[in-house]
Amino acid sequence: MDVTETLSHPTARIDFDRFARMKLCHQPTPIEAMPRLSELLGGPGLFIKRDDCTGLATGGNKTRKLEFLVGEAMQQNADMLVTQGAVQSNHVRQVAAAACKVGMKCHALLERRVPDRNADYETTGNVLLDNLFGATHEFRPAGLDMNAEAEAVAQILRDQGNNPYFIPGGGSNPTGALGYASCAQEIADYSRDTGQDFDWLVMGTGSTGTQAGLVAGFHAIGHNLPVMGVSVRQPRERQMNAVHALTQKTLEKLGVDGVPLSRILVDDGYVGEGYGIPAESTMEAISLLARREGILLDPVYSAKGMAGLIGMVRQGFFKPTDRVLFLHTGGATALYAYQEQLLATLN
Repeated sequence: MDVTETLSHPTARIDFDRFARMKLCHQPTPIEAMPRLSELLGGPGLFIKRDDCTGLATGGNKTRKLEFLVGEAMQQNADMLVTQGAVQSNHVRQVAAAACKVGMKCHALLERRVPDRNADYETTGNVLLDNLFGATHEFRPAGLDMNAEAEAVAQILRDQGNNPYFIPGGGSNPTGALGYASCAQEIADYSRDTGQDFDWLVMGTGSTGTQAGLVAGFHAIGHNLPVMGVSVRQPRERQMNAVHALTQKTLEKLGVDGVPLSRILVDDGYVGEGYGIPAESTMEAISLLARREGILLDPVYSAKGMAGLIGMVRQGFFKPTDRVLFLHTGGATALYAYQEQLLATLN
């Protein structure tokens, strides 16, 4: 696919049928207005893309990625999915459920990435669901190269006669990012079919695959919607470089020319004390969305992304006439692992 050709034809489409794929996801997911939040903030029109409604294991953004990752695993006759994530990983929960869906085993490495948590942090929320889906897991201390750790475990399992398929953290590789290139096509189709265009897309960005897939997808079809990633962990420059690297690899997989680093937009002002540690702005976002729109955000990803959107509205980043779309990446099951902090800050 020649990028100059696609950019001059906004109706260009990506042929996803050439990639192995397993149907796991409820799609298209709804796009809803958030009128009460928009009214409260007195800013632009706010909308939300409900990727918390993708269906698998309470939903979330990883399900789109897993359609392509599990499809590739099945193509390779894998009998087990091996992955890694933080203790309360939304990704691991969805991988475990996907394994059940296709009759594979699942083994995960869980990094004790978030400090000073109560003992039940490792048994409730997503971990409870991991166990319900029959996944086996082992813990690792913070700070290791978790993908390397998981690949080493996959090799041990291979030596024992299994045929594992390794999925990196967050499903963030070019295969997984295809899920959000497909979502970009879905958003463009919505705008074409309804006549409702958006001026910005805002989302929480962590392991990079979701933002990279969106940027790659919009670029490939010539739909010029800027994607603002609100970092949940990394400083801005490091996150931009990581997203850009995966965007380039995803475009290469699609057969499309790359994009400059300037196309990668990141705001790192809402990380707080670190990954998995809710800031005051995180807790405010959870409360506002729950009480204004009846929508549950998670304390690790989507609430930090929403905190960024709220902050940008208050700072006048958007024009009053803009239509801003927020991507809800799911993860509300992790709220149970933060019960004490929620009860202490919400009234």
